[in-house]
Amino acid sequence: MLSADTGTPMIEASVLDFLAQERRRALSPREWRFRVMGYGYGVRDEGGRQVVTKLPQGTMLGVLPADFA
Repeated sequence: MLSADTGTPMIEASVLDFLAQERRRALSPREWRFRVMGYGYGVRDEGGRQVVTKLPQGTMLGVLPADFA
């Protein structure tokens, strides 16, 4: 399990595991972002970091770890 420690809200372990699982299934980062949108999550680049949000409100859940694959 990965953890994010960036001074921002922590992403729940279950959500982080889900995102990692979907990333392994996707062929590209673009496909991965599209896949997780279907489950109500958004991933955007912000200042060189990947920020996870809850759609449609855009509520920030946290920042993905730098070594997130």
